[in-house]
Amino acid sequence: MNMFFVILLALGLAMDAFAVSVSCGLCVLRKRTFHAMKAGLFFGFFQWGMLALGGLAGNTFRTFIEPVDHWIAFVLLAFIGVKMWKESLDDKSEPMDLTSLKLMLTLSLATSIDAFAAGISISAMGYDILFPSIIVGVITFIMSFLGVLLGCWLSQYARYQKYLTRIGAVILIGIGLKILLEDLL
Repeated sequence: MNMFFVILLALGLAMDAFAVSVSCGLCVLRKRTFHAMKAGLFFGFFQWGMLALGGLAGNTFRTFIEPVDHWIAFVLLAFIGVKMWKESLDDKSEPMDLTSLKLMLTLSLATSIDAFAAGISISAMGYDILFPSIIVGVITFIMSFLGVLLGCWLSQYARYQKYLTRIGAVILIGIGLKILLEDLL
């Protein structure tokens, strides 16, 4: 597998994590670099791990996971997005903390399910999974780190915070719908 294909694969797989990271950054009020690093590590680790697991699983689990993977990702992302939207309607509520451990795990899993499927495909084509999984993890880390910082920068505009939170909610729901529709159509 050539390096150009691996980088394109990594960029494609990292896009969902990047968009979710921007949403996370919109909710970060303090320790921005720390939370950017945390998101990068979570998303990068899960993308690396799920791609590697998919490669190891090969065709064994393909028949079990493929029929429902899109539904799992959609439900997780839509649930969090709807919750964010509802909280943005309440003027007294603080923005949802998307950087909490529980939500980071959920978001990391939801955005890395497609990496598992990609790992199965790479394995089925007879390629080694080690090198691509490392590149995917590193690129996802970088993009997620930058995504949180971009979201933090956008959140400076406090008077628009509830609207920015709604944009983040729409992004999460949109990514879930994209995953669902790509698989159904």
